[in-house]
Amino acid sequence: MHTVNNGMLLMYWGIGKHIVEFEQEGAQRAQYGKSLLATISKDLTQRYGSGFNRNNLQYMRKLYSSFENCTTLSCKLTWSHYVEILKADDPLEIAFYMKQCEQEAWSVRQLKRQMDSMLFQRLSLSTDKQGVLQLAKEGQTIEEPQDLLRDPYVLEFLHLPELPKYKEGELEKKILENMKMFLLELGKGFAFVREQYPIHLAGRHFHCDLVFYHCILKCYVLIDLKRNEIQHEDIGQMNLYVNYFKHEVCQSDDNPPIGIVLGAKKDEVVMEYAMEGITNQLFAARYQLYLPKREDFQARMDQLLADEEKEDQQ
Repeated sequence: MHTVNNGMLLMYWGIGKHIVEFEQEGAQRAQYGKSLLATISKDLTQRYGSGFNRNNLQYMRKLYSSFENCTTLSCKLTWSHYVEILKADDPLEIAFYMKQCEQEAWSVRQLKRQMDSMLFQRLSLSTDKQGVLQLAKEGQTIEEPQDLLRDPYVLEFLHLPELPKYKEGELEKKILENMKMFLLELGKGFAFVREQYPIHLAGRHFHCDLVFYHCILKCYVLIDLKRNEIQHEDIGQMNLYVNYFKHEVCQSDDNPPIGIVLGAKKDEVVMEYAMEGITNQLFAARYQLYLPKREDFQARMDQLLADEEKEDQQ
């Protein structure tokens, strides 16, 4: 199967090369544009059958333009994967999704969802210029707790309306019903342990909403869900949960647990004061119930790169 897929990719890459290098004489677009692709489409269809419509030819041309060395193509990705990836215009974004898709064996549907949720831009905004370049080159690497965090987490797959208040447990219930998609949003390495993990201390009973084990970092990850804005006392409660796991649940070969409080809103200053002096790995992050607007995230990422560029020149 890999051999057949690789052969198809190389053929499509070769057609793209022929269009750019010979038909367009190296120009990005031929002077006669659409008519050129229509003519080539008709010729190839007559010779080889379906699969060579003008839309496909546009992607073949972009495949060659994006990967001028055919050895950089991945035989682990199908043509359908490449069609989705090539819908992006930024070379860094294209490189990231190719690498990430290869590493995590995303289906085309999963890839489309991650692109729609602006995963590359969300991860980029939590780093610097070198971090963005590393993302494009290597994909997302998980080496320390901070690498797990996405802000915001996008939970559009829950299909919850944006309301000021939800019924008790509705958010958690929807996540449990859509655990496969939630794990995709969390990122690689997460294994689900249980919901409503019971914690009994001094005659009092607590429950951590969601508990996972991270197979790369070798540690428990505790998630507490908040329907509204994250409050300072939520941080204190999560610190209690993390300390309990550290002393009562973790084995000798486990790394210290990580706590994430996930809410609809957060105030950066309040969170800064709430976490000051805490030695445990605690994070506060937002979630949103709709797909982000591409133009907003792209503008913020472009500004990040522009600011870094100015600093490099000074």
